[in-house]
Amino acid sequence: MFKQILPAILLTLLLSLLLGLGYPLAMTGIAGTLFPAQAHGSLIERNGQVVGSALIGQGFDKPEYFHSRPSATTGADPADSTKTVPSPYNASNSMGSNASPSSKAYIESTQALVDQIKAENPEARIPVPVDLVTASGSGLDPHVSPAAIEYQLPRVAKARHVAEAELRALVASQAEGRMLGILGEARVNVLKLNLALDERWPQAK
Repeated sequence: MFKQILPAILLTLLLSLLLGLGYPLAMTGIAGTLFPAQAHGSLIERNGQVVGSALIGQGFDKPEYFHSRPSATTGADPADSTKTVPSPYNASNSMGSNASPSSKAYIESTQALVDQIKAENPEARIPVPVDLVTASGSGLDPHVSPAAIEYQLPRVAKARHVAEAELRALVASQAEGRMLGILGEARVNVLKLNLALDERWPQAK
């Protein structure tokens, strides 16, 4: 019996070392060599400090910045670890709202977001884009649609004291098209756009 068991044990050990250790280390090394930025989280630095990741959304609430789409991620309640509290863009707990479109609470919270967005952007010229009032499936999406940017453009232009045409030109330079021309949708990375805003029109501290 031992003669039959020994090959199975040795094969299990060999495959564990090869696929459980060797392969991951090799892929990590190759990725770090060929794609160092992506392998380390697509981090964005300014003045030697990491300010975020191109893959993870951030919240912005000042009028001089474009705002991101909502996030439904949660985190542990500091007062009671058995409960959760809202923790937007929490990368350790990626999730959507999981609420049904027919849920009364969801409808009310979405309407509250619509009212808030309208109040923040009284000079908007188009209907409220859906991605400004609904969370993405992951809760971490760093992008919004061009329509979401256009909706907020009058507010940001006014807060920055710049012409809308100039601001629209900057937005166009930050826009991302479909991958390979066919995959996904046109989009704008909110963090990158807001960093470009501060570079082009610095705000007084």
